[in-house]
Amino acid sequence: MKDNPYESDELLQQYLIFHYAQLSEQFPYSFGGADALEFPVRCISEGVDAERVPAGARALDLGCSVGRSSFELARQCSEVVGIDYSQAFIDAANRLKQDGLHPGWRLDEGSETTLLDLKVDDAIDRSRIHFEQGDAQSVRADIGQFDVVIACNLICRLPEPMRLLKRLPELVKPGGQLFITTPFTWLDEYTPPANWLGDGAQDSFAGLQVALDPQFTLQRRWDMPFLIREHARKFQYSIAQASRWVRNA
Repeated sequence: MKDNPYESDELLQQYLIFHYAQLSEQFPYSFGGADALEFPVRCISEGVDAERVPAGARALDLGCSVGRSSFELARQCSEVVGIDYSQAFIDAANRLKQDGLHPGWRLDEGSETTLLDLKVDDAIDRSRIHFEQGDAQSVRADIGQFDVVIACNLICRLPEPMRLLKRLPELVKPGGQLFITTPFTWLDEYTPPANWLGDGAQDSFAGLQVALDPQFTLQRRWDMPFLIREHARKFQYSIAQASRWVRNA
């Protein structure tokens, strides 16, 4: 994983802030951007249909990053597995699981930073969650099936997204739900153009739907903005394509 940019401390700190910083700590302005905050939380509160989550549910968070969505899933699910390719991200998620908090350095300007104490809500049962390093394209064979599977902003960062999409019917229980977000930011350094969905990304969502049919039925499709802070005056504002699917019996 030496070539994985997500092993860098710069991105680790950026994603810790993205996942856990208070809203005013991320974006203190009264204009623009606020609608895109708390994306990892909204992936669960908006992305998962709570009425379809059974008692004792198992959930899988693929590309879990530093773990905020996994913790939020634990509010509804008895067992949550979070998997990410970055060992640095998994180490941070496990520290948050163990201690309930993690220091985060927010970049403000130049080399000026602010140390923040980033915390997991005390109401969440952290013992329900297991984090592990792994490749979403080759999830271990003995992981079992899940009532809820999420893959947030992951698809367009995989070298071979079809390997994951073909595996999903084995991972989601019949009647279970799958939630996917992606800005479809296809870049050669992550995904060779031959592997872009939708006939060379002419219509990526159509390619996603073809890959999931007929095992999954589309329940809902919508746009979800997200905001990643680089420093006090620079932010990445992106719009992910969100879709919720139900595994056919």
